[in-house]
Amino acid sequence: VGHTDNVGALAMNMDLSKRRAAAVMQALTSQHGIAAARLNAEGVGPLAPVASNDSEEGRAKNRRVELVKQ
Repeated sequence: VGHTDNVGALAMNMDLSKRRAAAVMQALTSQHGIAAARLNAEGVGPLAPVASNDSEEGRAKNRRVELVKQ
């Protein structure tokens, strides 16, 4: 699941988070041999922050990809 900070338009951040997750998925399949069928890339943009977006440090923590076991 890709995440972003809250800087910029929601639509842009939703797209960015999806692309961020897809890039990690691509690296896992091409560089680490994980079967693509085992993975799914989704993006939630700024909707699930782990830190405050009031500082650069917090925004940096919110720009991330999390692997979620299904």
